[in-house]
Amino acid sequence: MIEANNPSLKSWIEIEENSDFPIQNLPFGIYSTKKKSKRVGIAIGSKIIDLHELANAGMLESTGVFPAVFRQESLNPFMELGKDATRKVRNKVSQLLRASNTDIKGQAGLKKKILDKQSDAIMHLPVKIGDYTDFYSSKEHATNVGTMFRDPANALLPNWLYIPVGYHGRASSIITTEQDIVRPKGQQKPKDDEPPTFGACKLLDFELEMAFITYEGKPLGDSIDVNEAEDYMFGMCLFNDWSARDIQKWEYVPLGPFLAKNFASSMSPWIVTMDALEPFRCETPAQSPKPFEYLQFSGKKSFDIKLEMYIQPENGEENCVTKSNFKYMYWNQSQQLAHHSVNGCNIKCGDLMGSGTISGPTPDSYGSMLELSWKGTKPITLSDGSERKFILDGDTVIERGYCENESVRVGFGEVRTKILPAK
Repeated sequence: MIEANNPSLKSWIEIEENSDFPIQNLPFGIYSTKKKSKRVGIAIGSKIIDLHELANAGMLESTGVFPAVFRQESLNPFMELGKDATRKVRNKVSQLLRASNTDIKGQAGLKKKILDKQSDAIMHLPVKIGDYTDFYSSKEHATNVGTMFRDPANALLPNWLYIPVGYHGRASSIITTEQDIVRPKGQQKPKDDEPPTFGACKLLDFELEMAFITYEGKPLGDSIDVNEAEDYMFGMCLFNDWSARDIQKWEYVPLGPFLAKNFASSMSPWIVTMDALEPFRCETPAQSPKPFEYLQFSGKKSFDIKLEMYIQPENGEENCVTKSNFKYMYWNQSQQLAHHSVNGCNIKCGDLMGSGTISGPTPDSYGSMLELSWKGTKPITLSDGSERKFILDGDTVIERGYCENESVRVGFGEVRTKILPAK
């Protein structure tokens, strides 16, 4: 039993019902305010705990983590201390925030120093990302795409049921919430019997994904076993891997996406630890044929995470366009990391691993506009009467996600991105 996960815990900090950030969550992020430089914080309710000030006050001494680790512009120095340090800090903060604990609650001056409002904070990219890998692990998504662009009877390529397919993306263009992106430009070939054209992407799409962030892995040449993989995972976040479908269609043969993907990917600013997700474990979908031995695992390796994507037109209201779930993933995260490293690839602290688009079994659970509008043949009507086949300039796309059982809700907040016209 992880101490901080106790579903009966209550905090002396007021937390709204259905908040993503109860005392059982305590996700980590990087924030600043008008008076404070970038630093490590923990979200609880509508507040942020300033871990640097908390450590300066001697409240985290028992964890062995020095205050300077929390006065950083990324979580990397903290993550470099490993899973044991993460668990100790989260458990200690949980103790300090409990309703029965007066160590902070009874000190007005200390409370003022360590408590900030989320509404007063600027959230920053939480991790210095060295490498970024994106997988293609939703069977429903891969089947839908294969059906649209290839033979429906052979929608999945021959390797798909054997390999957690992935590719290396562009780490430098990963952004966090409230950061606008400019519509990309590139070559397209709208008609097969005509030469390619160049211009702004016309088929801009979101991809409903999640991602996990790694601790330091093993040296080059060593592999991470599928059943120890979670020891190398710090936590998870929401992830929207933007795609320019028209650019992608022309460029992806023979080496895969390039300009269609490297212009931006959006991640949520709060990283929910693997410890906090423990109560929401579930089975991975049945896998047939039986995976190779290095991909065979024991126990429940997936998580029941409810996911939603919204489109908000400029000056309009939010429209929920899909509801999916992380549990639909055919290849789970442990298998992804085991496969990534089976050839001796060294995993570094702060690497980001995207799940790939997460689509469910029904049309209202598809994870991209490509599928939701079925390649533009079935437009979605929004509440203002406008239609969407793909994402338009001025649209804001919002991804949200949370876990919930009979005892507690643990959420990821949101990642919100507005589309600006091409330059």
